[in-house]
Amino acid sequence: MGAVVMTRCKQLKLQRQLVKGMTLIEILITLTIIGLASLIALPALSEFTVKTRVDAEVIELQRFLITARNAAINSGKQVTVCPLSNGACTNGWKNQLTIFVNENDNNNYNAANEQIVKIKADISSDDIIKFTGGATLVYSPTGRLIGGNNVAFTYCPKNYNALARGVNIALSGRAYLTQDTDNDGKDEDRNGNELNCT
Repeated sequence: MGAVVMTRCKQLKLQRQLVKGMTLIEILITLTIIGLASLIALPALSEFTVKTRVDAEVIELQRFLITARNAAINSGKQVTVCPLSNGACTNGWKNQLTIFVNENDNNNYNAANEQIVKIKADISSDDIIKFTGGATLVYSPTGRLIGGNNVAFTYCPKNYNALARGVNIALSGRAYLTQDTDNDGKDEDRNGNELNCT
């Protein structure tokens, strides 16, 4: 019986040693390590968040343009993509974009006889989107661009110009994303020049 009591006493003593909490110094060291890790990780997380937002926007824009091209081919009519203000196309490409079947080929939307195919929400208020083709992007009934030139969109996130991405539209009407062709971390246009946000 004496051995059982001694074993039980040793167990209780061991439990008390295991239950001890952390000292103030241990807590402060732990908090310091967590704080330093956060300081290192947050800037990278911020850049990752911006990159993700930019990627999502340009992919959505590419799909939007594919929808416009398909609408032109399927309807056999001209289809216009532009930011509308009171039925007229404007140069405000960061605003809401509209695809509409352009029945009278005047690049203005007339609710009485023209159909809206799709609307894309405006982009983040601080970001910029540049378009090389003026106030409209028009697809012919064959799906080709009207205007005779390749055009491009460049999406520039505020304070992160190096993360700019874009969508190039060939004269054939095909829309494709820009790529980092020289592996420097920045996308290039179809001529191999880095995308320009200025």
